[in-house]
Amino acid sequence: MKIKEIVSALERFAPLPLQDGFDNAGLQVGLTEAEATGALLCLDVTEAVVDEAVMLGYNLIISHHPLIFKGYKSIIGRDYIERCVLKAIKNDIVIYSAHTNLDNAPGGVNYKIAEKIGLRNVLILDPKEEYLLKLVTFVPDAQADRVRKALFEAGCGCIGNYDSCSYNLEGEGTFRAQKGASPFCGEIGELHKESEVRIETILPVFKKAMAVKALLATHPYEEPVFDFYPLKNTWTQVGSGVIGELEEPETELDFLKRIKKTFEVGCLRHTRLSGRLIQKVALCGGAGAFLLPKAVSADADVFITGEVKYHDYFNYENNILVAEVGHYESEQYTKEIFYSIMQEMFPELEVQITRVNTNPIKYL
Repeated sequence: MKIKEIVSALERFAPLPLQDGFDNAGLQVGLTEAEATGALLCLDVTEAVVDEAVMLGYNLIISHHPLIFKGYKSIIGRDYIERCVLKAIKNDIVIYSAHTNLDNAPGGVNYKIAEKIGLRNVLILDPKEEYLLKLVTFVPDAQADRVRKALFEAGCGCIGNYDSCSYNLEGEGTFRAQKGASPFCGEIGELHKESEVRIETILPVFKKAMAVKALLATHPYEEPVFDFYPLKNTWTQVGSGVIGELEEPETELDFLKRIKKTFEVGCLRHTRLSGRLIQKVALCGGAGAFLLPKAVSADADVFITGEVKYHDYFNYENNILVAEVGHYESEQYTKEIFYSIMQEMFPELEVQITRVNTNPIKYL
C-alpha cells in the first residue's frame, strides 16, 4: 500500500483538526505517494531512530511528538532536527506525527494510560467546546432514507456510543420553478407543494465540507435547502485528559508504588501524602498540569501527568495528590496505539516499535 493510505488511516483515528492551536502534527518530511516498505513507531524522532529505519529498510517513521515545531529558514544540519530532516530526505523516509490530535481523540493517549492503570468508567476530563454543528435539511419523503444514509457515511449523526442519530419531522415544502430551472418535481411557472422530511443531525465542525458534498450528491433537488447551526454543546468524547475510577481504593503509597512500577519511572515526584484513599483518578499524558483545576473540580483523589511546575506543588497540595511521572514515561505507550492501528488496518505491512529509548532525561 502507499504511505498516503497509512496516513489516511491514522487521521481517521486521530483527525488533524483535533490538534491544539500550538501544535504541528501531521506530515513532517517526505512524499506519501511511495509504496510503504515498513513502518517504525516511536515517541520522538532522533538521529538514532532514523538510522534504525534505514537499517531496517523502512521508509516510514510514525512518531507521537512532531519533529518540526518551529519554522526554519534553512536546513543545514545545525541541530538534531535539521540533521534528522536531511537524513530522512536523503534516504527517502517519510516522517509523520500524531500529537495532540491523538491526545484529544477517543481511545487516544490518555485512554491508553488509563488502561495501564486499570481505570473504569473513563471520561474526558476537559471536553472540547464549540466543535459541533447541527445540520438541517429538507428532503422529499421518497429520498429521505438515501440522503440520511449519505450524511451518516460522511460522519454525521454520532453522539457518544451511538451513530446514525437524526431527528425527522414531516411537513410540506413549496416552490415555483422559474424559466431556466430543471425541477425534480413540479412544472415551470407553477406553484408546487411537496411532502418533505426535515432532517436534523449533528457533526464535528471539521466534517462540514464532507457533509455538504454528500448532501449535494444525493439530494434530488436542483437547489437543496440546508442550514448549519453552531452549537455551544461540549463534545464529551473529545478533549484533554481523562478521569476514571479504580475498581478498589488503594492507599496513596500503594498507588504511587504501582504507578512507578507500571510506567518504569526513574524518579516519581509527588505532593505530600495526606492519608487519603485513592479511587478517583484524573490524568493527562505529557505536560498536563494545566488540567489540575479541572481535576480538583471533578473531585479526583489524584492527578497524574508527565510534567508539573514547582509552584503547582504548593498551590494544590491541600486539594489533591499530584504525581509527576515524567513526560516520556507518561506517553511511552503511545507506540502501542500506533501498533494496534497498523496491525488492524495493514496486517501485511512490516511494523516495528523502535528499540531506541529516546528519553533525553536520565536518572542517577
